[in-house]
Amino acid sequence: MPVFYNIPRSVFRAGLHINEKLVRISTMEQKTNAAERIIRRFGGQSALAALLGKRQSTIEHWARTGRVPAQWQVPLMSLGRQRGVILEAKDFVEPKPNPIQPAEGRLGILLVGLGAVASTFISGVEHARRGSGRPVGSLTQMGTIRLGKRTENRSPLIREFVPLANLDDIVFGAWDPFPDNAYEAAVKCGVLDRHKHIEPIADFLKSIEPMPAAFDQHYVKRLNGPNVKRGTKREQTEQIRADIRHFKSANECDRLVMAWCASTEIYIAEGPSHLTLESFETALDANDETIALSMLYAYAALMEGIPFANGAPNLTADIPALVKLATDQGVPICGKDFKTGQTLIKTVLAPMLKARMLGLNGWYSTNILGNRDGEVLDDPESFKTKEESKLGVLEDILQPQLYPELYGDVYHKVRINYYPPRGDDKEGWDNLDIFGWLGYPMQIKINFLCRDSILAAPLLLDVALFLDLAKRAGMKGIQEWLSFYFKSPQHAATVYPEQDVFIQQTKLKNTLRWMVGEDQITHLGREYYQDDQEE
Repeated sequence: MPVFYNIPRSVFRAGLHINEKLVRISTMEQKTNAAERIIRRFGGQSALAALLGKRQSTIEHWARTGRVPAQWQVPLMSLGRQRGVILEAKDFVEPKPNPIQPAEGRLGILLVGLGAVASTFISGVEHARRGSGRPVGSLTQMGTIRLGKRTENRSPLIREFVPLANLDDIVFGAWDPFPDNAYEAAVKCGVLDRHKHIEPIADFLKSIEPMPAAFDQHYVKRLNGPNVKRGTKREQTEQIRADIRHFKSANECDRLVMAWCASTEIYIAEGPSHLTLESFETALDANDETIALSMLYAYAALMEGIPFANGAPNLTADIPALVKLATDQGVPICGKDFKTGQTLIKTVLAPMLKARMLGLNGWYSTNILGNRDGEVLDDPESFKTKEESKLGVLEDILQPQLYPELYGDVYHKVRINYYPPRGDDKEGWDNLDIFGWLGYPMQIKINFLCRDSILAAPLLLDVALFLDLAKRAGMKGIQEWLSFYFKSPQHAATVYPEQDVFIQQTKLKNTLRWMVGEDQITHLGREYYQDDQEE
């Protein structure tokens, strides 16, 4: 039998007034930004300024811009705990961003490099458009995203959930130091079956001819091609910008995205010329060796308002000067180094070891590769750039500073050997010496026979489409949510990179949910076990 309570009219009327007040407060909250809501929880601008020992003008700036700088977010959460103000990371972000502009018109994808990865990518997209091939490995084309509770059974395709560019609207352009068109490059690289996947689209591939590339053998020792630009670095940069404008006009593109999928450059450490835009441009005008050629492309793209992705481990756009330029220009960037073979395996297995608190004594990785990438990496200076990218993964995931007994003394070795007979069919071997209960030793051995460009092509498609989406959503600067695709993901200077592939995937999908105002998925799941029966 239902239970009825005799509620006095005075209490009922008071309840109405309380509800009206709550509605008014809720409406006010909706009109304030994230920074203002946080400031208000500490008692206002002057109160928070006093607590932090900052000028009130600083707090006023936060309120005006709607943003609390990243370096103050953790201190504020700590201060909040001391004062009974519970703050979470999500409180620093606006719940609903600007509306996403529709993906109307043509999207031009400009590729720096027309070798194995680029020609395989272009061929795959064309086969997907014609219905003669499936874009396997592409999250944007084949992946789904869960919305709401598991009981709601809402899991649309990602490409139907967010407004991505249609494959039919994509046009391709490229630069390369070799004059081979996309057809010739695909044949020479030998990744795809010539009769099944190259000849049927030969006319299309032949129509994509590379523009002369900005190239200097100082940065890539093992290559030397004739299809190159001349002049100073500044002059070559301006030539790249002219190429961009001409391509956009000639192909009637509404939007552009640029991706570096060329060879790995020699190792360059961040230095004074990379710290500010002024120092960068001064070094650029002086033909300074610290301004690598990949930086010319990144700078040109950002100056033209074009999103930029770095698929190699080069420093490129991962410097303060270009990160600041990307933010100022309202342009999204991401990188570095597409996560395809051996490192993909590491970002899957290392989280498993850490999740189960299994110890690691050593991880030995070696692989053989015979394509142009393997030839370039045969040079010690280029290999050092790749090695830096590969070695950082385990430390970032395992966090030896938190678990010194398990991961404080790991011997991590990486080897890449150029072996021409293997071509693009890379083979990787991994040996893991692990230990478990009472310190007893165990081993894991992996032999991964993969195809480097086959794994990279869908990543290139996803990154290009997501960067275009980010630009239309008003997002700018580093897009850490795309770290899912990279070995050495760009990240804010105030935090460590998130390398766990499962956390990366959650971050990516939650960002997509946030873009369109859907609830984040935390996987807490307590709601499924609540007793909804009245006591």
